[in-house]
Amino acid sequence: MSAIIELEHISKHYSPTIIGVDDVTLAVEDGEFVTLLGPSGCGKSTLLRMIGGFEEPTHGTIRLADKDVTFEPPYRREVNMVFQDYALFPHMTVGENVGYGLKVQGLGRAEIETRVHEALKLVGLFDKLKLRPQQLSGGQRQRIALARAIVRRPKVLLLDEPLSALDAKLREQMQIELKHLHEKVGITFIMVTHDQTEALVMSDRVVVMEKGRIAQEGRPQDLYDHPASPYVANFIGTTNFLPGQIARVEGTTAEIALGGGRLSALLDAPMAAGTRVTVGCRPEKLRLMAEGESAANVLEGRIAEVIYYGLGLRIAVELSDGARVHVDSLLPDRLARSAVPPVGLPVRVAVEPHNVFVFAGDVAP
Repeated sequence: MSAIIELEHISKHYSPTIIGVDDVTLAVEDGEFVTLLGPSGCGKSTLLRMIGGFEEPTHGTIRLADKDVTFEPPYRREVNMVFQDYALFPHMTVGENVGYGLKVQGLGRAEIETRVHEALKLVGLFDKLKLRPQQLSGGQRQRIALARAIVRRPKVLLLDEPLSALDAKLREQMQIELKHLHEKVGITFIMVTHDQTEALVMSDRVVVMEKGRIAQEGRPQDLYDHPASPYVANFIGTTNFLPGQIARVEGTTAEIALGGGRLSALLDAPMAAGTRVTVGCRPEKLRLMAEGESAANVLEGRIAEVIYYGLGLRIAVELSDGARVHVDSLLPDRLARSAVPPVGLPVRVAVEPHNVFVFAGDVAP
């Protein structure tokens, strides 16, 4: 594959002290589904709008298919954008909405009709051709907005929080539908979201942004299993953080002293004994130990809280130094009361060394 979008040292300064995007360099491959992920104000939407031509960068270069489009207006770029509110015309039918951009381009009536029909069949709404947007559900309006964007056959489709207006169940359904649509059309998708689940479910690659910069980018599973910082670990998934200090190092294995015990961990980068660190571990990687069981890493404490969430439990364990860790446990029998441990019960918690993150510094997010 070759890069369809190339961003080189892109910055957007609104004033000397207000910086929206700060020196971002990124290449997006042809046919890739890339998600820009981060909290409000991290610069992800500003970056998307600069790719689309709706904002101009203060510095840097944007190339689309090897052509410099840094200062080209949106209509001169082979990109199309799907906005949060869908921006459908209420006085037009579904077919007229989808074909509007083609009409503006000056295509013939027969060509417009053919391409509109193809786009609506692709999103499964050909039977809604004659209806108006207000006669459709939120999910259907979202798919019409997608059809209107892809009917022009852009090289890149930009999606700005495309599922934010949907309720939770429909949003989950549309994540899969959007992923399948990308597979069908084969064009490049670049999406902005603050929802980590959307990013993990749909993307080939996730770009996590922090204060206008790229904090980390990579495949969803790599970011989840190997976060580069506490910020990334905290934003993608849920993570327990504990302050500690490296007691000793042997090869790539470190023994870390915590307030509530000790842990062995595998280091991704060299660290010396005495280094202050933040230790992280996912709740689903922790488990409550059975009586008499042994493990490489054991933390002792008492159950402080039990939260039921349907498929399982999230158990808060208070360690001897007062710190808390959360343990996610699936219930083998959701009706068995014996499977729910009582608050106050002394427990031991195990975690494998390769499931422990170690970050330099003792400040957790």
